[in-house]
Amino acid sequence: MVPCALNPRSAGVEHMDGYTREKMFIETEPGVIMPFYVLKPEGVLPGDKLPAVIAPHGHAGGGKSAVCGIDDGDERLKRAIREFNYAYGAQFVREGFLVFCPDARGFGERAEKYRQSGEYLLDSSCALLNAMALPLGMNVTGMWTWDLMRLVDYILTRDDADGARLNCAGLSGGGLQTLWLAAMDERVGNAVVSGYFYGYRQALLELNNNCSCNYVPGLWEWADMGDIGALIAGRGLFVETGDGDPLNGADGLDNVYPQVEIVREAARLLKNEESVRHHVFAGPHRWCGEQSVPWLKERNFGLK
Repeated sequence: MVPCALNPRSAGVEHMDGYTREKMFIETEPGVIMPFYVLKPEGVLPGDKLPAVIAPHGHAGGGKSAVCGIDDGDERLKRAIREFNYAYGAQFVREGFLVFCPDARGFGERAEKYRQSGEYLLDSSCALLNAMALPLGMNVTGMWTWDLMRLVDYILTRDDADGARLNCAGLSGGGLQTLWLAAMDERVGNAVVSGYFYGYRQALLELNNNCSCNYVPGLWEWADMGDIGALIAGRGLFVETGDGDPLNGADGLDNVYPQVEIVREAARLLKNEESVRHHVFAGPHRWCGEQSVPWLKERNFGLK
């Protein structure tokens, strides 16, 4: 990864119900452009600094579109937003956060062109990118993490963002991105990982039909998901898990609880156990938000 000037530019602002939605672009590497939406509550006064949430997406939602609640009249997107409760970016802006919803490499506007429309609208090309990256000593997880770190760089330049109250929250592949960004970048104060916290062996090796973008070569020989989460144990981590999520692995919640306990043990050592939370909700693989959103509001606004 090669740093460069961010060169931010805007493609226009739309007025939504209670907030604005601005489409923007930054350069994360020389010639590598990341599009994203900025969702901002209306009525913010000049000089006000808001807590920020980066809201990365997962699969099957057209990239940033589903997180923003944008269906463009497409029945497949409408169904994905409804099925996965996918519009958590729009949910966060309505709670007073400044929200950033990016396209990850291989998704949305960053998918290879044959995947950007038509029958492939909800698909991605991240598996193809990973197949090309691995022989070159790279991987998509690393690329995604780098891009989000560059988005953090940009957020910290904004007059309306409070860099001391920076958060990340995502579902599924967005949980993957949230987990790795918060683990690797201590500027992220709080992380909400939804539908993506379980033991690697059952959920990503034995259950081997997952997208290859999940895999960092050799990682499982040395660490498990709880060990990555433990890197966040000195800050705030909220994990939410559907009790009927098939991605939890053959043992279901028994493949999840030990990984959360690894993080809790690290938090105990750091005298920060109260900042690690786990909510198990009744349901399948989807964003819940019932407890995680109030938790994030309390940690940023002091509200219960």
